[in-house]
Amino acid sequence: MPPKAPPASQPSTNAERSRLDEAARNVKPWRRWGTYLSERQWGTVREDYSADGSAWDYFPHEHARSRAYRWGEDGIAGFSDEKQIFCLAVALWNGKDPILKERLFGLTNGQGNHGEDVKELYYYLDATPTCSYARMLYKYPQAAFPYQQLIDENHKRGLNDPEFELIDTGIFAEDRYFDVSVEYAKADVDDVLMRITVQNRGPDAATLVVLPHMWFRNTWSWGRDPHRPTLWESASGRVQISHPTLGDYQIDFDQPEEFIFTENETNVRTVFNTGDEQGYFKDAFHDYVIQGNKSVVNSNHKGSKAAASYRLNIAARASGVIRLRLRTAGAKDDAFAAFDQVFTDRLREADEFYSEIHAGIDDEDARRVQRQALAGMLWNRQCYHYNIFDWLQGDPGQPPPPAQRLNGRNHDWQHLNGDEVLSMPDKWEYPWFAAWDLGFHCVALSLADPEFAKRQLVLLGREWYMHPNGQYPAYEWNYGDVNPPVHAIAAWHIYRLEQLRTGKGDRQFLERMLHKLVINFAWWVNREDEQGRNIFQGGFLGLDNIAVFDRSEPLPTGGTINQSDGTAWMAMYSLNLMRIALELAREDYIYEDLASKFFEHFLYIARAMSDIAGQGIGLWDEEDNFYYSVLSLPNGKNVPMRIRSMTGLIPLFAVEVIEQDLMDTVPHFKQRLEWFLDKRPDLAALVSRWRDPGSKSRRLLSLARAFRMKKILQRMLDENEFLSPYGIRALSRYHLEHPYILDIHGKRYEVNYDPADSTSRVYGGNSNWRGPIWMPVNYVIVESLRRFYDYYGDDFKVECPTGSGKYLTLWEVAEELARRLMKLCMRDENGRRASAGDNAKLQSDPNFRDCLQFYEYFHGDNGRGLGANHQTGWTGLIANLVAEHGRARRVSPFA
Repeated sequence: MPPKAPPASQPSTNAERSRLDEAARNVKPWRRWGTYLSERQWGTVREDYSADGSAWDYFPHEHARSRAYRWGEDGIAGFSDEKQIFCLAVALWNGKDPILKERLFGLTNGQGNHGEDVKELYYYLDATPTCSYARMLYKYPQAAFPYQQLIDENHKRGLNDPEFELIDTGIFAEDRYFDVSVEYAKADVDDVLMRITVQNRGPDAATLVVLPHMWFRNTWSWGRDPHRPTLWESASGRVQISHPTLGDYQIDFDQPEEFIFTENETNVRTVFNTGDEQGYFKDAFHDYVIQGNKSVVNSNHKGSKAAASYRLNIAARASGVIRLRLRTAGAKDDAFAAFDQVFTDRLREADEFYSEIHAGIDDEDARRVQRQALAGMLWNRQCYHYNIFDWLQGDPGQPPPPAQRLNGRNHDWQHLNGDEVLSMPDKWEYPWFAAWDLGFHCVALSLADPEFAKRQLVLLGREWYMHPNGQYPAYEWNYGDVNPPVHAIAAWHIYRLEQLRTGKGDRQFLERMLHKLVINFAWWVNREDEQGRNIFQGGFLGLDNIAVFDRSEPLPTGGTINQSDGTAWMAMYSLNLMRIALELAREDYIYEDLASKFFEHFLYIARAMSDIAGQGIGLWDEEDNFYYSVLSLPNGKNVPMRIRSMTGLIPLFAVEVIEQDLMDTVPHFKQRLEWFLDKRPDLAALVSRWRDPGSKSRRLLSLARAFRMKKILQRMLDENEFLSPYGIRALSRYHLEHPYILDIHGKRYEVNYDPADSTSRVYGGNSNWRGPIWMPVNYVIVESLRRFYDYYGDDFKVECPTGSGKYLTLWEVAEELARRLMKLCMRDENGRRASAGDNAKLQSDPNFRDCLQFYEYFHGDNGRGLGANHQTGWTGLIANLVAEHGRARRVSPFA
């Protein structure tokens, strides 16, 4: 049976909190409608039915306007119901473009000199969890969009060159562009208002055709559901909507020039250059608006896709507004009588909602960064449909797919059947969920929407996502790949944040998560430690090109890599599960046994890292005082891979501090722990001194004892190595002058310090772990240092930066790292944001400078944003850093 709805909380004076409470208790479905539309469905694995898995080629951007999607939809500033039956978005034409702007344009992985990349300028400026208010800004040039120039210039550039972006073309010179602001506000659950404000930023009058368009996702062409839903013009300014599942709705438009209708069907003649099928097709609006072809739209004003047409002639520096309202059918009052007041009320309530989150944050820019980061998290929720069994078998209404697909990508994940709203890393560049990204997303989302964050973590462990063998699905390009096990720490963070905010943690959630996490832990032990040595492989583990080899492929040398990061992640995982079990054991002693199990497993991993299989070889290098992975060759030789990278810092993550009062509540665990430490002093000596109580009689478990921790921090806090002005680099700057070189079998392998984009094609070339700053691992470093401080207190200090002569407590070091990370997005003393780079318009133009993009990763030396530029996902963790930084309370919120 499903879990009971949580009891009613105390009445909230915050309207958005009240809506969230009503949704959680199934009183009113406030989450039914939201910004759940993807920004790119073309080029995804879901739409790929090719024999060789070439997703980018099988469904390219050129097909998107004419070809019906099978598994989802996309659009600009889109809105849909939670099952994506019905979609609403905006389309634009400036009178010069060769195609109607219905979706965002970008380069494929093969076209970009650093992989796939969206080539547009747009910003998520605001959103509440229920989408009672949401705002997105799209900047549309008045000159012809430079599609071919972007393709050609990026094609000319190599791996050592920066990407060529839309703003680099000069198309925004003299402010000759439109700011298209799209806002949504809810008057009620099924009463959604949309306001499109177009601002002409240029010096001359300009014309823009705006098409608010609506359509049904095509569910009828595949031979599984023959019912075709309908849209039709029912009255002046009104479109009627009828669907057997969604119900009946109407959309009222404020003074449209006309309505146009077509079908969300593939134009076979255009896409495949074959057949002579008659009818109305997906690309009709393009042909109608740009070519003036009136025969392509249905003159009877009905179909499965419709648009209202507005031609706005806007004077220089002036604006125009378009208004529409979606609500249940039958409403007879004036749709626009209180329209603007609803927006005023919802924006005020959004301000009240965020004022609670901003409590204690005095800096205006810090509040702006936090709010836009969380807005990006909320906009990046996407309805995700993907039934792998049906995808592999093909649809009865379509030609059978190539037989080799049955042994191809994701063929061993046929149980996976996605049909939910999920948090995406980036709805254009990565419009699919990724397991370890999602864990960090949930930590950030828990600031604004803890209920959604909890549901996401639980969902990933449900039977239709988690593999029957216990593996979490990685990401749709390869569900069987291995991501770091961060879901336990995410669950604990969410539990503790809610406990601190409300005074009570959600034990039902924590218990439910633990059951799934134990299954996943067993998979790790059985699959990624096949030799039973407590040393873990794991493959690429989310760090793409950090190693000298592609760790997801068989090693060119043969043998295996004993991974410092994989093993440290598992040590962290053991401690996370121990801590969760201890929390549950406060009220149910049965969990004490499980806590003991994970405590002992942690010790076994600690021993293995010091002595692999009793061979006298450890992952800790006594000469360099750093953790390295060890390459075990087929001839029995073991080669320490002395790359100073994030893999050597991850052992810091395996830290847990236990309060004395907790120990007193779990007597069976305490008894077993004392017995084990007494009988196995060899294991006890490997971790920090358990019998020596620290600050406030706390006990410490950690892979890195005081000596090792200090040695690691000595390198990590060295500005000539890991410490950047903007956080911790993924690879030491030492390798700029001293590249790591491995010569084996007459072939040379090399790792250099690359602070910006990747200069190799390892793992696709669209991300780089050889020098840049990555927010998720930096965030865990900050939290780990706070945990160490909980034990060591104010008497334990380290030099920071190394060589500066300045000594800080570990709490102060964590604060310093948080400050540097926040500098990525916040204005400095000169008003510059490091992430915006050297572009003067982005830095100083009042219409750009406070519109923020949250990048996938950042330049290791100057902090410039790199990679996916809307990956608010894990970079959204900056919202947590803002919330936690500078607080007087010197205990980790996750203690």
